[in-house]
Amino acid sequence: MKKSTIWILGIVMGLSFLSLLYLQISYIEKMAKMRNEQFDESVKRALMAASKSVESEEVDRWLREDISEAEKKAWEQSNHSVVTQTNRSTTFLGNGTVHSSIEFKSFSREPSRLPRAMISRKHGMKTIPKTSRTIADMLKNRYLYQRALVDDVVWKMIYNASDKPVQERVNFKKLDEYLQSGLIDNGIDLSYHFRVIDGNGREVYRCGDYNDVGSENSYSQPLFLNDPPAKMSVVRIHFPERQNYIYDSVSFMIPSMIFTFVLLITFIFTIYIVFRQKKLTEMKNDFINNMTHEFKTPISTISLAAQMLKDPAVGKSPAMFQHISGVINDETKRLRFQVEKVLQMSMFDRQKATLKMKELDMNELIAGVVNTFALKVERYNGKIETELEAADSIVEADEMHITNVIFNLMDNAVKYKRPDVDLLLVVKTWNEPGKMMISVQDNGIGIKKENLKKIFDKFYRVHTGNLHDVKGFGLGLAYVKKIIADHKGVIRAESELNIGTKFIIALPLIKN
Repeated sequence: MKKSTIWILGIVMGLSFLSLLYLQISYIEKMAKMRNEQFDESVKRALMAASKSVESEEVDRWLREDISEAEKKAWEQSNHSVVTQTNRSTTFLGNGTVHSSIEFKSFSREPSRLPRAMISRKHGMKTIPKTSRTIADMLKNRYLYQRALVDDVVWKMIYNASDKPVQERVNFKKLDEYLQSGLIDNGIDLSYHFRVIDGNGREVYRCGDYNDVGSENSYSQPLFLNDPPAKMSVVRIHFPERQNYIYDSVSFMIPSMIFTFVLLITFIFTIYIVFRQKKLTEMKNDFINNMTHEFKTPISTISLAAQMLKDPAVGKSPAMFQHISGVINDETKRLRFQVEKVLQMSMFDRQKATLKMKELDMNELIAGVVNTFALKVERYNGKIETELEAADSIVEADEMHITNVIFNLMDNAVKYKRPDVDLLLVVKTWNEPGKMMISVQDNGIGIKKENLKKIFDKFYRVHTGNLHDVKGFGLGLAYVKKIIADHKGVIRAESELNIGTKFIIALPLIKN
């Protein structure tokens, strides 16, 4: 599959997942907003119902108290005639127009005594209609009397009720009951706190367990809607668990959003694996091509030398015979070294290499590798400087693999030397707390910063253009890092382009 095709599929799927997440988040926000509006409306209905209940209770109290008192006074009056009193209440606006005009009539009358109906032969059948008319007049008078009492109570309520303190007008325990029943009737079963504010803005009551949590989202409702605005008392209620209640109602959408997000992360990881596998495939193809080239040169050289040995003239010249034998020996060593590099690939298929651990003096081991490698460096007019200053140089390591590590780092310095500058290779050792430190520094071509973090990847080789002047498979530094990691050590690289590269190794010392 082409890289562009993978990118197109990845972008389309990624946009699809992101759009799905956006739609789910938008749906949750709209649902939360709708639940907020429903909650607000339900609380307002509950407060309105509580306000009406408080007003009804006040009216009932006025009727029970004032009508009884008015009726008692009426019985004590000696005047049997009906007395009508008219009161008019008129409200004017600032421009002189009449806003409202209300007329109240109050009646006082001594209740009439029930007539006694005597039916006898002397009076005849005319007595019953007469008695019926008398009862009808009595009921009519009684109706007028009760109406007058109610009108009188209403008149007193309108003019006198708002003057009383709210503590005398409201039973706060019953107000709490009205609020609770109103909220439950409207589908809200939450803990709440409320307080009552009088017309002067003073707090006259608060519930026993009152606290201010959630008071920033409080709801207000006048207790007596017909009171003058300057004397209107207000109940304020808030719900500490309001936000949790709102979001609990839409929480069923959260798992769906989480699963979508997990799918998005899984898809991104899958795309990453696809690109990584594609990159590894390309690197393996480059490795095979490079390996073919590396094997072809020594094989052709050995084949040519073998053909030259068949020439009788070569057998007659000991110097020529020795030269050809040396070429065959060198090319055979080179071929064997390349085969060992290929075999090192099997180590990367296992989590850990098989190491033969023993105590090693790293100063001695490095000095031996330097002496062996000095001839190769001198061939390029270079030199090796050593500063083996580690006082404690005993580590537990595999001698063969650690020797290969030091050899690979020095071999890279020779491969990537600058053609216009003599090679200078500096090897140092020193101690840090609990660690044996080793550095191999050269003055070669260096590595770009963008390539520096990739040099330990398997099959990776720093690009040198179209030239094939640097031999290798891209396994050397990957092998070095794995061996150091298996020895519980750390390796890092520092490099500047056209200045040189420095590899620093930290190995744990043997604990006494």
